[in-house]
Amino acid sequence: MQAIVETLFDAVYLISVITIGILMIRGSKEDRQFRLFGWMAVVLGAGDSFHLVPRVLALCTTGLENYTVPLGIGKWITSVTMTIFYVLLYYVWRQRYKIIGQGGLTVAVYGLAGLRIALCMMPQNQWLSAEAPLSWGIYRNIPFALLGLMVIVLFYRSAKEHRDKPFRWMWLTIVLSFGFYIPVVLWADIIPMIGMLMIPKTCAYVGTVLIGYFAMKQECRR
Repeated sequence: MQAIVETLFDAVYLISVITIGILMIRGSKEDRQFRLFGWMAVVLGAGDSFHLVPRVLALCTTGLENYTVPLGIGKWITSVTMTIFYVLLYYVWRQRYKIIGQGGLTVAVYGLAGLRIALCMMPQNQWLSAEAPLSWGIYRNIPFALLGLMVIVLFYRSAKEHRDKPFRWMWLTIVLSFGFYIPVVLWADIIPMIGMLMIPKTCAYVGTVLIGYFAMKQECRR
């Protein structure tokens, strides 16, 4: 039953976000913010596929324990692409609200993203092991969480200041995604059922993508 439900959910998710991303790239009408948003959605779906496809294969065949290496590689790739996702989202913010300058903010974004990716590359993560250390899961997610917090604050302040109705809940979808993700990092190995929080986390990301898509549909037909 788990295999069927997860397979259907993951297939709908991956097809949806990649399709929406392509539609946004093609339908952006030279509006750079929506083209960036489209690439952001494609990066999200393509990156997650490296982890979700092996997981689906494992559930539908011989079990997760026999797919440790492909699952670890997929998780590694997804960790990097999710970092890129937030860097692109930062540039969506700059484009949408026509931000000029603020070089220090950009340096901070790249610094946190670079640190996150560097930590993901460390062999101590033991991506290919079934007993990956929790400590390194925490280390690599600290700069990731700080990067996410920056993006949350930026979208919250700017949407409120500009009374930007299409993007007024962008900050909340990111808060929810981290709210569901952090318990999985901390406790999923101890309490496997907590891993189910990845489903609402994924739904929060779909919500993020849909905010951009509906904003494009509304604004690009003017």
